[in-house]
Amino acid sequence: MTLQQLEYLVALDKHRQFAKAAVACNVTQPTLSTMIQRLEEELGVLLFDRQKQPVRPTAIGEQIIKQARHTLASSAAIGELIAENRKNLSGSVKLAVLPTIAPYLIPLVLPKWQTRFKDVTLKIEELKTSQCLAALQDRSIDMAIIASDPQEEGIQYRFLYYEEFLGYVSRNEKIYRSSVVRSSEVDPARLWLLDEGHCFRDQLVRYCQLSAQTQRSISYSEGNLVSFMHLVEGGQGMTFIPKLAERYLDPDQRTLVRPFAIPRPVRGIHLAVRIDFVRSSLLDAFVQTIRNSVPPEMLQLAPNQLIAK
Repeated sequence: MTLQQLEYLVALDKHRQFAKAAVACNVTQPTLSTMIQRLEEELGVLLFDRQKQPVRPTAIGEQIIKQARHTLASSAAIGELIAENRKNLSGSVKLAVLPTIAPYLIPLVLPKWQTRFKDVTLKIEELKTSQCLAALQDRSIDMAIIASDPQEEGIQYRFLYYEEFLGYVSRNEKIYRSSVVRSSEVDPARLWLLDEGHCFRDQLVRYCQLSAQTQRSISYSEGNLVSFMHLVEGGQGMTFIPKLAERYLDPDQRTLVRPFAIPRPVRGIHLAVRIDFVRSSLLDAFVQTIRNSVPPEMLQLAPNQLIAK
């Protein structure tokens, strides 16, 4: 049994297709398939059910894959400890970011990352909160930028900044004629919301005391904020956007933005890592770079703001 075989095993579990797993491992499909088959022969058990598409790990395969992740993490930790001892900002970092954060934060922080972390290979992907936490637990990512700090065993959080929720209202809506959005005046039937599972949606539903079961003539599943914004710009209803999205709007689009009435709801943005993450120097540098990239007023909670739970 080799670490390389364990890497192939974990990759196949993640992608559930031999071809995709081979690409991720930068090897040919026959090579990956052969190495996993040899591992199965060595262990004397079947690790994957190849009769199903996509392939699935067997019951014993799931247990072995879990142990393989820990073994690979322990192996990688040796190099990470050496790098931390030398205070080197180098190596590889896998970062997950919420879809309601990534499009607005990453363009701000990426130039600074490229300057400060020249020797760091950074892989970024967008995941929902539950996916971020699961990926941290199974060690398929190293860090996650999320909009909450849930009490998840084995996870620690570093505060980054506060971000207000804003209304984005079409000119056909009654609220457009008001200077602020009052939650009591929000019509759920005219509101474009992300699907359940997005904390951005969940926090707003609770804050505005909206019914998650509201019926509307047109529903939009698996939508995103940009799509909803285009609908609003076309005169259809309203939606909510995060504060950082405002900086990317042109003057005409900015006329559709409405702040909430006081107290204005905000979300706390955090960087989540496992408690056994040893690269504290790298973690500190990531936190500092992100905090230096957002407007200074977002680093503290203002008296007229309230954290949306």
